[in-house]
Amino acid sequence: MENMKALRRMMAGLVCAALLFGRAAGEASFDFTDGMPDVPETAAPTENPAPTATLSPAFEMTVIRPAAQQHHGAILIYHTHTWEAYRQTDERYQETEKWRTKDERYNVVAVGEALTRSLTALGYTVVHDTTAFEPPKLADAYARSLTMLEQRTASGETYDLYIDLHRDAISSTSTIRRTVNIGGEDAARFMVLVGKGTTGGYQEKPDFAANLHIAELLTDKLEAQCEGLSRDVKVRTGRFNQHIAPRCILIECGTNENTLEEVLCGIPYLAQAIAETLDALETETEINNEE
Repeated sequence: MENMKALRRMMAGLVCAALLFGRAAGEASFDFTDGMPDVPETAAPTENPAPTATLSPAFEMTVIRPAAQQHHGAILIYHTHTWEAYRQTDERYQETEKWRTKDERYNVVAVGEALTRSLTALGYTVVHDTTAFEPPKLADAYARSLTMLEQRTASGETYDLYIDLHRDAISSTSTIRRTVNIGGEDAARFMVLVGKGTTGGYQEKPDFAANLHIAELLTDKLEAQCEGLSRDVKVRTGRFNQHIAPRCILIECGTNENTLEEVLCGIPYLAQAIAETLDALETETEINNEE
């Protein structure tokens, strides 16, 4: 983000310089493709110079936008446990079982849709897969979401970040803090989960170190916006389909003790944290390429 601000300040300075130079020169054509205006050549004096016409102060200027402004990357959002839902309120939903519903207006699909809108507004290309992977049997949901991921990979799709978006489950007696106050509103907390893939007899394992780094970055970005907005990163021995490609994480958006409204309140902050995380990863890649 600081790099983007610096680029914007540099471009603004170049534009101002071009305007001042253009007024003085009367006629000049500038191309910012190389980041600096061309200096007009001075013609040699002639013995009998022809009368010069009065020139308009117009000039041509081409501004090349920084690459980071043109393309922020692509993100895939999906929900292995598609029917996970939140605490019932006055606006009730029909349960398939406790804290679960097929109604996409009230389950994690609604949260994924809100995150999709927020990330799209920030300039990202977002694919939100709303396939219900739970039926016919919840225990096999990860096998079905893996099939979806494999099909997308086989068709040539690649993403800068893969997010399996869930809702965490806690007991009513849990001491885990449910919300934080942001701008006078209660927002649910987020938690990033990464898997090692050390159980289950898997031959293909996730890039655990890389995914853990992303999870820690994202957690730090959330905390920078509001202390307590993120819970500590959870590390599990399962695989969670995070072997399918680089940059795969699972995000728990609130718990069953939160309302949907509390979760949606925090989504813009999550989107901003994701954007800052991807910017940080891009900067790290650029530095590594220069070494």
